[in-house]
Amino acid sequence: MDRFKNQVLQICSRGDISIYELIERQDLSLKEFFQRIRELEREGIIEIEGGKVKLTSKYSDTYGNLSSIDDVKCVCCDKTGVEIKGYFKDLLEKWKKLTKGRPEAIEIFDQGFISPEGVIRRVAYIYERGDLLDAEIFIMGDDDLLSLALALTGLPKRVQVVEIDERLVNFINKVAENMNLPLRADVFDAQQALPDKFKEKFDVFITDPVETIPGFTLFISRATSSLKGIGCAGYLGLTTIEASKKKWFEIEKRFLEMGFVITDIRRRFSVYPLGDISFSRYQEKCQVYKEIGVKADRDWYTSSFIRLEAVKQPKPLVEGTQIIDEKVYKDDESLATPY
Repeated sequence: MDRFKNQVLQICSRGDISIYELIERQDLSLKEFFQRIRELEREGIIEIEGGKVKLTSKYSDTYGNLSSIDDVKCVCCDKTGVEIKGYFKDLLEKWKKLTKGRPEAIEIFDQGFISPEGVIRRVAYIYERGDLLDAEIFIMGDDDLLSLALALTGLPKRVQVVEIDERLVNFINKVAENMNLPLRADVFDAQQALPDKFKEKFDVFITDPVETIPGFTLFISRATSSLKGIGCAGYLGLTTIEASKKKWFEIEKRFLEMGFVITDIRRRFSVYPLGDISFSRYQEKCQVYKEIGVKADRDWYTSSFIRLEAVKQPKPLVEGTQIIDEKVYKDDESLATPY
């Protein structure tokens, strides 16, 4: 069975579609996607022009009946399984007000913000899984300002952020002080070992690691060092955009080596929206733009939200100092990372 071909036929059966929408709705990494989409074009199955993809007349006639099959995913929760309503809708509005004037994303730290709704969905999901109430939470890297949303609930005992960007550290601490929140941010460079004051002190970690194997191993190891022990949880974002299934296989082996099992994967849970404060500001420096030739016309970069739980004493695979070079941030699948 050719799953990718099936996905293209199903998605394109409704008519012309943005290539960015096709990227968002299929399963392959960008590197694999461009290889396969060119194969389908050469085989005469699809045509691509001006960033739009459509089935050729032969295939649209053959598979046009697929267009009558409804999209089965829920629309009220933006297809995430978590609806923002009631308490969490109010939290969203409070968080938006507090984060006005936040530092802009900058390329040097490879920053990109998930949507405001995505931030609150993460809070709601962590709450639903029982990892928010009375928890001590460690966040490694917080350009999304998730820490402020978590602390605003008043439910965790404390939230600790470590972040390399001093602008974000200052912003978080200023808001936390003004609002009397149980939240603290400190400057931290992942090249260094986690300070002793953070080791084995927390119930939950949250991070969005670099998606190369060495980068992922380094970031998750630092976050793992913060956990107290068995039963603690970890949350992280991971894409299929820049991480192929082979890479996921290697990543999942590292989870096991560190003492974790995967309890949940929420597919395409977080969206990185287009706009002045997202990574799209420097999309022209990404290989994906060179491959397609037109700027994105829709939100297309999404990540899955993964929950881990420690069944053994958590064991980081990297300890001590590790100098970061380009191999940590980029590999041959990093087509959406600025070059």
